[in-house]
Amino acid sequence: MRAAIESVSYKRVKGKVMVVSTAERGMWGYPDEAAAGRDLTGWSIEAVDGGIGKVDNANNEAGASWLIVDTGPWIFGKRVMLPAGVVDRINSENEVVHVNRTKEQIKNAPELVEGHHHEQTYRDELGVYYSQGGRGYRE
Repeated sequence: MRAAIESVSYKRVKGKVMVVSTAERGMWGYPDEAAAGRDLTGWSIEAVDGGIGKVDNANNEAGASWLIVDTGPWIFGKRVMLPAGVVDRINSENEVVHVNRTKEQIKNAPELVEGHHHEQTYRDELGVYYSQGGRGYRE
């Protein structure tokens, strides 16, 4: 039987480096503290299988971080919301945010209705979709 592999990140506590699991930081926390402290607006977003657009809006609030992405010509006229927990890494030099999801998974996520991204019911639905066991989950 294969054990589940969980995404991890690291944090420094009292001078020691500690491992932080996806479960601990949650779907709404960045895996990289450097991402949490930056304005990622305007940065490109890369799914595991290609570009999906640019960050139009971002929230870096602890435990409630997200990116709203303008998908441009990829999904004409559509914007999508990505919980910070799907971010795999950031490339500061090229201003690219890499996410650990496919374009298809992002395209099939619960639809973002303009002005409703702060509603808890939408965030819950999106969190379930991208979390382990959800259709948008990817190891």
